[in-house]
Amino acid sequence: MNTPICDFAARYVQGDPLRLHMPGHKGQAFLGIEPLDITEIDGADSLYEADGIIRQSEDNASALFGCPTYYSTEGSSQCIRAMVHLAALHAKAQGRKPLIVAARNAHKTFLSAVALLDLEVLWLYPEQNDSYLTCRISPEALEQFLRSAAEKPTAVYLTSPDYLGTLADIAGLSAVCRRHGVLLLVDNAHGAYLRFLQPSLHPMDLGADLCCDSAHKTLPVVTGGAYLHLSPQLQSEVGAQVKTGLELFGSTSPSYLILQSLDRANPYLEQYGQRLQEFLPHVGALKAALAQNGYRLLSEEPLKITVSSKEYGYTGKELADYLQQHRMVCEFADPDYLVLMVTPETGAEGLERLKDVLLALPKKQPLPPCPLEFRPGEQVLSIRQAMLSPGVVLPVEQCEGRILASASVGCPPAVPILICGERINAHAIDCFRYYGIQSVTVL
Repeated sequence: MNTPICDFAARYVQGDPLRLHMPGHKGQAFLGIEPLDITEIDGADSLYEADGIIRQSEDNASALFGCPTYYSTEGSSQCIRAMVHLAALHAKAQGRKPLIVAARNAHKTFLSAVALLDLEVLWLYPEQNDSYLTCRISPEALEQFLRSAAEKPTAVYLTSPDYLGTLADIAGLSAVCRRHGVLLLVDNAHGAYLRFLQPSLHPMDLGADLCCDSAHKTLPVVTGGAYLHLSPQLQSEVGAQVKTGLELFGSTSPSYLILQSLDRANPYLEQYGQRLQEFLPHVGALKAALAQNGYRLLSEEPLKITVSSKEYGYTGKELADYLQQHRMVCEFADPDYLVLMVTPETGAEGLERLKDVLLALPKKQPLPPCPLEFRPGEQVLSIRQAMLSPGVVLPVEQCEGRILASASVGCPPAVPILICGERINAHAIDCFRYYGIQSVTVL
């Protein structure tokens, strides 16, 4: 598979031109990457009007993923906003009001998309609210929800895999959506590699209509590289608006370094399935060894190792600190969980090193589980009204009865504990404290 973007940039560098265009470094190597950092010069194509080398590279990616695929240089955040926009266009083309049903563990980018586009959201909640990071919805529960809905929604929006590695039943849920004539949108930011498993577990292969992948999270792509995927049917309906939707929420100066990274990944991905097949047994052996030693693992996702840490006698943050002492840096840790992400680039040697360190840590008496049950708040204002109103930042202790104005959670995990527009009660304040949130923006 060719690499048209990389090839163009390499030829440009070899020509050693006098750069009378952006960027300001003029190809001088301050970090070392600058010679390849170009802009929309003649022949370089343009991301949002692609008809040359970028289009060719996106076609290569489309062949790999088996569906129309588009590049993002601003992560899945740009793709999520574009997905919501395209779903709204789909509804309006049918003469319907855009209405999205979303699982409660949506990324905060989804909230900003809803606010900017002025859309209404109906929230799905799981039967068990063990963690705000997980929202498992069964096909049966979704069927019941859609049957009882007073108004037919435009789309169902899910996060799968979620931050803890839980996989939704995309095939079952997509079948429900099809029966009701509803689009299925999936935030698959953590699961780009799922396409290359045997069999594929990628949402587009399981019936999703729209899906985003953060290529940089699990594939050998630099930070910011992402994909937006459409089903062929939806492509025929809104394909002409895809680039407009991405441009609406993206910079007019997309990074050519990120585009080259996405381009370079394509030939690598042609052989990626085999690499995964060879690597996964090593991950399975690591998980088995940890479980045999008393660690409780939660992740259903093949390349994610999620430790429910308190059963081993530590908080997730304590385990993260322990790994840090051994020059190992985790993806995420909170009082209850430690999340580790591995890929074939970790290597079997890296997994062995991780195993030795974790098995060397003595198991202690279990700690009490999380004392807080996750509860939805009272929605007082719409997400748009709350997010776009002037607020004040206050210590959480002073916020009971106030209305949350912005999603007060960092990234990772970027999953809000309360939804913007919800009233803050004493329970919510306890949740903020538990997860280390000291101040929030309120109305």
